[in-house]
Amino acid sequence: MIVGAAVVLPVSNPQKMQQGEVKMSEMVQYERRAHWQGVYGAKAPGEVSWFQERPAVSLELIEATGLSIDASILDVGAGASTLVDHLLGRGHSALAVLDISEEALQHAQARLGSDADRVRWIAADITRWRPEETVDLWHDRAVLHFLTAPEDQQAYADTLRATLKPCGWTIIAGFAPGGPLKCSGLEIVQHDAESLTRLLGYEFELIDTRDEIHRTPWGAEQAFRYHLFWRG
Repeated sequence: MIVGAAVVLPVSNPQKMQQGEVKMSEMVQYERRAHWQGVYGAKAPGEVSWFQERPAVSLELIEATGLSIDASILDVGAGASTLVDHLLGRGHSALAVLDISEEALQHAQARLGSDADRVRWIAADITRWRPEETVDLWHDRAVLHFLTAPEDQQAYADTLRATLKPCGWTIIAGFAPGGPLKCSGLEIVQHDAESLTRLLGYEFELIDTRDEIHRTPWGAEQAFRYHLFWRG
């Protein structure tokens, strides 16, 4: 069972948009969800290229924030990531996991067993979602880089700003400049500190950047870059 599943919100200011634009937006969302439902319906979590037994860099950056174990953390586009397992193991008690694919969330819930009840699960498109409450830390490993359209990138940033508390922390990771140009058959955007600072806005201060060579389950290497921001 998915707890806290979110309904896709209507398009902002629909009265100002042409009917064709609304239908196109809905089609993009439908195709995005269908793609990830298909991926997680066809493959076990350990069979996808981005799988990590232990998300070491994410855990290091979360620890570097100095947040207490009762701080609220949202893992955006988590899929079936094991980050939530490790955070629960460290005693974190206010965790939420969001993904567009219910199939992905069900994989994670099955893996956690009874511990899944300690997590809030949200099935939603991050470009359309709005939170019921704000959080202390926003974590994203490789969601933003799939949003190639400027309007989707802006929608992501708007959601982030609506979700994160003042003095909160943001971790955004994706393929590094020079890394792969596609993932899961989809084109991606390679962000760096400059492009992310421009997207997030003046109130976000870059605190740290980490590079990682991720090895896929079949041994291929992928260059990732992580960015840690503090919201002033």
